[in-house]
Amino acid sequence: MTAPRTLPSLLLHKSQQRGFTLIELLVVLAILALLAGLVGPQVMNALGESKSKTAKVQIEDLAAALDLYRLDTGHYPSNEEGLKALVEKPKAAKKWNGPYLKKKLVPDDPWGNPYTYRFPGEHGAYDLLSLGSDNVPGGEGEARDLLGWE
Repeated sequence: MTAPRTLPSLLLHKSQQRGFTLIELLVVLAILALLAGLVGPQVMNALGESKSKTAKVQIEDLAAALDLYRLDTGHYPSNEEGLKALVEKPKAAKKWNGPYLKKKLVPDDPWGNPYTYRFPGEHGAYDLLSLGSDNVPGGEGEARDLLGWE
């Protein structure tokens, strides 16, 4: 059986414990910085891709709602009526059976910009697109246009 330690022996034992050295801390920080440098861009790239995929899905949903609108009214909304005709009955619309969107509001694209709708369209009966993160025609990566006719 060991004898109980006295206060001086406890203090001596506690002072012999050592912490991390500056070099050990710098090595850990370097490893963390390296991991952040490798993983960070991948996370940002995945985030950009998910926004693009979300915009494509929303464009498909809006296109389906536009087709239902046309089936009920006999025509697509005019440029003046725009996508708002999917949730609010236009004055001139007969046989409107909406709202055609579940949430009863026209969503903005994932970057907070309204979708572009043109009737008549250059690529079909109507054109529906998102101008991407920069909200300017053209662009690459996350800034590229997402087109409803592709």
